[in-house]
Amino acid sequence: MTTNSNQDKIVLVTGGSGFIAVHCILKLLNDGYTVRTTVRSLSRETEVRDMLRVGGVEAGERLSFFAADLGSDKNWKQAIAGCTYVLHVASPTPIKSYDHEDEMIIPAREGVLRVLRAARDAGVKRVVLTSAFGAVGFGHPQQTAPFRETDWTALNSKTPAYQKSKTLAERAAWDFIAQEGGGLELAAINPVAVFGPVLGPDYSHSIYNIKRLLVEKGQGIPKINTSVVDVRDVADLHVMAMTNPAAKGQRFLATAGQSIWMVDIAEILKRRMGAVAAHIKLREIPSWLLHVASWRNPSLKILLPMLGKLMNTTNEKAVRLLGWQSRSAEEAIVATAESLVRLNLLNK
Repeated sequence: MTTNSNQDKIVLVTGGSGFIAVHCILKLLNDGYTVRTTVRSLSRETEVRDMLRVGGVEAGERLSFFAADLGSDKNWKQAIAGCTYVLHVASPTPIKSYDHEDEMIIPAREGVLRVLRAARDAGVKRVVLTSAFGAVGFGHPQQTAPFRETDWTALNSKTPAYQKSKTLAERAAWDFIAQEGGGLELAAINPVAVFGPVLGPDYSHSIYNIKRLLVEKGQGIPKINTSVVDVRDVADLHVMAMTNPAAKGQRFLATAGQSIWMVDIAEILKRRMGAVAAHIKLREIPSWLLHVASWRNPSLKILLPMLGKLMNTTNEKAVRLLGWQSRSAEEAIVATAESLVRLNLLNK
């Protein structure tokens, strides 16, 4: 439903080809905003428009594209000029193999500061930063109480580089606002594992876990606990945080609530997805076995800090302050699987 009062407001969404960003663009266009987006290369414009079409929107001239990279000042000033709001969704892609964690940390932190600086200089009212649960719930002792927005990932030698980069980037953003933000306002969204309808071949790394369960046969399931959120609800929360006065200076966990184990996700798929999930075996891999296997397969090491750890979260703050509502974890998981099947992405 187009809202006429929003037509004169321009919103920049950074990293427009990403899974969360495309859903944010969809939400903004449906709400009547004029939208700009940045992509690393303008060759991706067709792909983004195709994904929006899958989501039911023909963007036309209400959406424009700028080539801009988080590692360079080029074009940020032009992209942000005249914007009322910025949704800073873009983030450097997690590097699978790196010599030093700074290869992930420095681009993440400098990219956030580059966008905030340009937004401040352009007179933008508010930036909504897409942070992550990775900046909230890592490096803590085992706990049963749900993680809240007051929690921050503890930075130590065992904190994975990606989670460390998200934590340091968000902290740098809050420091910037406090010290040199001028009149610029900031809100942060910290999504947990993001599921929901895939619109094309570019989607969150969380969705690969659903795809793996549906594609790989005879595999066991690691004892990993996660909270889940639907990408459509993440987009709604971004837009609420963009406009609601109560969101100024706040961070919000984007979560459907109670965490679930990976084997529970597998059970949902097996129960709801019929033949495509019939092969799934609801068998957990003993954690000690994964520790041993990681000696031969270093890519498994990223799982080790998460094995057996409760990652419970609460959405109480977003519900209370913004009136946000979320779909259930099961609805998000099933929507993910159905879209992967519908777009023939399981074998790609």
